[in-house]
Amino acid sequence: MQTIRKQGTIRAGDRVAVAVSGGADSVALLCLLLELRPELGTVLSVAHVNHKLRGEESDADERFVANLAGQQGLELHVCAAPVDGSHRPEKGSEIGSGISSGIEAAARELRYGFFRQLAREGRATRIATAHTLDDQAETVLLRIFRGTGIRGLSGIHPRIVFEDQGHAFGELVRPLLGFRRVTLQEFLRQRGQSWREDSSNRDIAFLRNRVRHRLLPVIGEEFGEAAIEHMGELAEIARAEEEQWSVDGGQWPATFQYPAPSTRQAASLPLGPLLALPLAAQRRLMRAWLKTNAPDLSISFRLIEEALELAGEAAGGKAEMPSGWNLRRGRQELWLESEAFNGRNRATDYEYALPVPGTVEVPELGARIEARLVDTGDIPQDERGQLLNMELMPSKILIRNWRAGDRFWPAYTSAEKKVKELLSDRHATGAQKKLWPVAEAGSCGLVWMRGFAVPAALRAPPAASKAIWIREIAGMM
Repeated sequence: MQTIRKQGTIRAGDRVAVAVSGGADSVALLCLLLELRPELGTVLSVAHVNHKLRGEESDADERFVANLAGQQGLELHVCAAPVDGSHRPEKGSEIGSGISSGIEAAARELRYGFFRQLAREGRATRIATAHTLDDQAETVLLRIFRGTGIRGLSGIHPRIVFEDQGHAFGELVRPLLGFRRVTLQEFLRQRGQSWREDSSNRDIAFLRNRVRHRLLPVIGEEFGEAAIEHMGELAEIARAEEEQWSVDGGQWPATFQYPAPSTRQAASLPLGPLLALPLAAQRRLMRAWLKTNAPDLSISFRLIEEALELAGEAAGGKAEMPSGWNLRRGRQELWLESEAFNGRNRATDYEYALPVPGTVEVPELGARIEARLVDTGDIPQDERGQLLNMELMPSKILIRNWRAGDRFWPAYTSAEKKVKELLSDRHATGAQKKLWPVAEAGSCGLVWMRGFAVPAALRAPPAASKAIWIREIAGMM
């Protein structure tokens, strides 16, 4: 409780809605804030969202939370927010972190939408959620595995300000980020307070659960429990670094101050001042420039490195970017241009969800692509190298044409390569090259590419009896 007092995220007079799922972490948060209520002078209420994902178990969670709120005489805010395949997190959303399954991300989006509504309507000035130090460590590890920078290492932030057109109307706070989950459970046991267990938290089909139940225990056993705390400290350091860079960025020369364009157009970045900066500042500036002038562009470390590589080359060089943008090296500047600005027509991009197992038609190819669950013994020996490990495949994958920046690592090759280079080696040109199909499977990246061996790391083990086989079949059904 001393930690919560020191944080200062909850102050006297705040109307705090405590997000309670029924699990140990959120119940402990409510109990802690109830004990601190006389000292802090806060007005507490309880917020619960029922996603209906676990049927009667979800409804029982809601009843448990309602009874808990009633026992304490607290106002209860309940939201029924069923999750289905139509819910997708907003691109770039802070809560759509890219490290959860589609269902998890959609559920989180709905919850936070409800929290914003509570704050916007004045029913709470702060929403308190029960993210713990364990959650922080899981997030940092997942982002490292997927590839991240300092911003990603900052992990789960202790507070988020809700804003609408620059006007702040509430905050989401996370008072338990310094607490271990086992500590909170012991706190509840000492007080004789029960909680609910979410069965989905044991489902290792979810990547976060595999980190929680398989990886973190090994880290604690092999490197000591302090390793978990060190990951939380790393997130705090990264967060401070980000804050400092935001200050330093505002002090860059006026040459680098650029307004956000209202339409897709060309934008330039002077190269002299850019290349005079240290490498870390070059990367920061390049990211800010791309994000400002091409908000629909998916920015990655590799993309920034390619842009800086082009900036260091002779005039006349070009680089293709995702989302219909291109970079061109001028004499004294780098130009970011949309294909529409250049007046070029491009083949239509496509993407289709493919259930695993299942089939999807791709009209752009005049073909269909299937993902079959097969008995490995039924597949000819010379084609078994195309079988994918079913343990690593999600329930849905994305069939699409390749995009600039995509990379693929065919088995039997020494390293990952750009898809563009692989297709150039095949002498693919024009629409054939533009529409070449690939399969993307969440955190696994590209798992299949027409005409190439699947990555060795994703192939079905030799002893596996079942596997996933992705094939393109000519003609439509």
